[in-house]
Amino acid sequence: MSTGQMHPGQHPVDDDLVRRLVARQFPRWAGMRVERYPSGGTVNAMYRLGEDMVVRLPLLEGGAEDVPTEREWLPRLAPRLPTAVPEVLGAGEPAEGYPWRWSVYRWLAGENPEAGALGEPAALARDLAGFVTAMRSITLPGAPRAYRGGPVASLDGATRSAIEELRGIPQEGVDCDAAAAVWEDALRAPDWDGPPVWLHADLTPGNLLVRGGRLTSVIDFGCTGVGDPACDLFPAWNLLPADARKVFREALGVDGATWRRGRGRTLSQALIALPYYRTTNPAMARNARHVIREVLAEGPGAG
Repeated sequence: MSTGQMHPGQHPVDDDLVRRLVARQFPRWAGMRVERYPSGGTVNAMYRLGEDMVVRLPLLEGGAEDVPTEREWLPRLAPRLPTAVPEVLGAGEPAEGYPWRWSVYRWLAGENPEAGALGEPAALARDLAGFVTAMRSITLPGAPRAYRGGPVASLDGATRSAIEELRGIPQEGVDCDAAAAVWEDALRAPDWDGPPVWLHADLTPGNLLVRGGRLTSVIDFGCTGVGDPACDLFPAWNLLPADARKVFREALGVDGATWRRGRGRTLSQALIALPYYRTTNPAMARNARHVIREVLAEGPGAG
């Protein structure tokens, strides 16, 4: 759960705003219970609406850009995937002083998995590989470019800046020279030269739901689109222990270059997230530390 304001320009939202938006635009749901749902998410606030729905409101203009992506593509992707994904029940529009589009979704039950506390890590690894495989097999015309779907080199400036910022935060204990070595290794890996594939592009623990240790749902498709298949290898380091990581890789048949790019992309995300969220979003900061430890333990050249 986040504490304080995570971003400059973050729009304030509260229970009363949600009630007014729902009553004005969806009167059939007016009077239902509205309750803030604690989430480690960074760009959306979530509110339970009754027992079976959730209202999701972007906190930032950039997050608002994801709303039409989900509205357009989730209905097309859902029947092609092996796990449940969000279903848009209501398309909200700006009103009541709230400036962006927002959505009502069907509630998906489950818990976010936590690295180091997985009930069935090998089985979860196979579930995740099945989801990624299904995404990659999709062919739909007009696919958008996935967020983060381009070349690894496009992340170079932000990644190097984050490494230097972390040098100035010695209490985090990050071996910045080792992180730079892994990043250099990712840059040296050959770029993806095949056709772009469908990606979720943000497979972090907060976007996964499990029951009994098994994957039941994948949420938050705001980054979805086509691009480098390495973008969907995030769970290998942000969630799975080493043995299950091997299961995940083998199930996907990942080649060495793609593995190195995936490791570098996952490390980059963590390096950027840690200094940004270390005082405002404990869940994001904790997972970033986990990723950095896992990636540096594996080291460069392990593709």
